[in-house]
Amino acid sequence: MKKLITTLLLVCITLMGWAQSNNVLSQLQSDPQKAYGNDYPYSMKSHQLTKAPKGYKPFYISHYARHGSRYYWSDQLYKDLDTLLTTAHTKHQLTQEGETFYGKFMAAKQELMTGVSELTQLGWEQHQFIARNMYNNFPEVFKKGGNVLAISSLSGRCVISMAAFCQELVQCNPKIEIREQSSRFTLDGVVPTDGQNPVKHNFPKPNKPRYESNRDKFQSNSNLSEKIVARVFTSTEGLPGNVQTLGNNLINLYTSLPNINHEGLMGNIVTDQEIVDRWESSNLGSYSWVFSGQYNMIPILEDILKKADAAINGSSDHISDFRFGHDTCIGPLTVLLGINGADLDPEDPYEVKNIYQNWETCKASNIQLVFYRSKKNSDDVLVKCLLNGKEAKLPVTTNSYPYYKWSDFRQFYQNKINSIVK
Repeated sequence: MKKLITTLLLVCITLMGWAQSNNVLSQLQSDPQKAYGNDYPYSMKSHQLTKAPKGYKPFYISHYARHGSRYYWSDQLYKDLDTLLTTAHTKHQLTQEGETFYGKFMAAKQELMTGVSELTQLGWEQHQFIARNMYNNFPEVFKKGGNVLAISSLSGRCVISMAAFCQELVQCNPKIEIREQSSRFTLDGVVPTDGQNPVKHNFPKPNKPRYESNRDKFQSNSNLSEKIVARVFTSTEGLPGNVQTLGNNLINLYTSLPNINHEGLMGNIVTDQEIVDRWESSNLGSYSWVFSGQYNMIPILEDILKKADAAINGSSDHISDFRFGHDTCIGPLTVLLGINGADLDPEDPYEVKNIYQNWETCKASNIQLVFYRSKKNSDDVLVKCLLNGKEAKLPVTTNSYPYYKWSDFRQFYQNKINSIVK
């Protein structure tokens, strides 16, 4: 009998793993741009949410968001491509498709170089959408107005993202008073690792994700760079950079294009299906850096806990606290919080896709913690987590998912912090 039960459990686990994998891969097929990972533009869709348990209503929201869509973060990509294409054009080493791409790139070059790292119109609209959607989903939090603190990294694209979000929220209800701050005083709560943060931390480093010891078992699509380069150049002799570097630069440009309204700039040099085919490999790389950076996000988690406590006990009059930062923060924060199992650290590299998908760290990605208070007992507080507008699971015990008791939530994460910072 025990053998039968064990066998059935193994079958169930296998089927669950297959179902998760099938779900992830089917999402890529229905929306191939998700394979762009953290270059994926935020999907401006509303999602069905579970009604609050009877007798509870939302009263406070704590939030962290990445800036919206932007031009490429560094001008080095544009400079390298400019040098590469100009050299190849001069040496007559471009294919016909390469020449077409060269002409389009040169026509857009001034805009690209001027826009480096800056928020685009799409990035502005993403945060407008998120703010209005938040207001519509939780009107009880905002309908009477109230005070809000919004903090941002020192980066312009984050400041403008904050402005787009806050302006839209105030348009929803002019009674909302928002204090916006981009300051070294608040960096610890939004980008603790910023070199200008006056608070210095020395957190331990987590071990490398366990899958890395089995990385050799993973079969990756390793010849994509060669295919792409062959479509652009008749020869790479005398050109700056090796084939892998050239291919990576072309892929990085390609996945950035939807964010800057330049889809089609590269013609058929790269296809979405090719990016989909290599996604699982690129997702493994993403998981490595978000996993390794998780402990550095402890100050953000502490800021969340501290401000939520103040809102709950009445020592703060904030109806919401908003934070605007970067993928280098929200990605690791997702792991630290264990959202949707992102902290599970599987040994099998093929299992990583089931617990973390790098498109969840997309442009304008956001975590919302929504707090609900019982009408009968003001000390009875529930919290639920939304990741990019969808209800998400946390590694906290609950009998009423997606709702968690605040006391359980707080104790779980405080214990986690204490176990790391000894």
